[in-house]
Amino acid sequence: MAVKGGEAYYRTMIRHDAESWNVRDRHMVQAIEKLAEFHGPKARAIIWEHNTHIGDARYTDMAADGMINVGQLLREKYGKDVYAIGYGTYQGTVIAGRSWGAPSQEMKVPKAMVGSWEELLHRSGGENKLILFEEEQQALDDAILGNRAIGVVYHPERERGNYVPTAVSKRYDAFIFIDETKALSPLESAFVQ
Repeated sequence: MAVKGGEAYYRTMIRHDAESWNVRDRHMVQAIEKLAEFHGPKARAIIWEHNTHIGDARYTDMAADGMINVGQLLREKYGKDVYAIGYGTYQGTVIAGRSWGAPSQEMKVPKAMVGSWEELLHRSGGENKLILFEEEQQALDDAILGNRAIGVVYHPERERGNYVPTAVSKRYDAFIFIDETKALSPLESAFVQ
């Protein structure tokens, strides 16, 4: 399964289109399903992924580009048994690379863009928050806001491109907001003398 999925991904990756993304996310779901099958019908999992993979793509501009993701595929198959939690910050630091395979480095995360989800949470009071979305939250259901997506490759100087237009209360079931983050130290550096 891993070799077959890898081959399919690398064949489509050259095009840098929605299908290369879709192949990768379908493969991640297949891996999750194989693990669940191995562990039996009572198996449960916590899957830690980037917001663009775990938040339901149907409630972002990804859908218009023909992209799907892990969160969407799992929700379509398992419904309410899937609980997606997003994460965001107003400002701080993060560990990321300038390109795929580049060494990780600590980078400054600029203040969130005005009108974005993270900026609105900061403006509502600069404390950390855990927001649980109820099924009937009309004010949030119809709002399309930029939701910052910082990945393993990050370019703070191109900040506008890091925002995904999102109906946040539909994309996630909950959202963790840390007003100011502090970059973690990678494990390997903790053991190097």
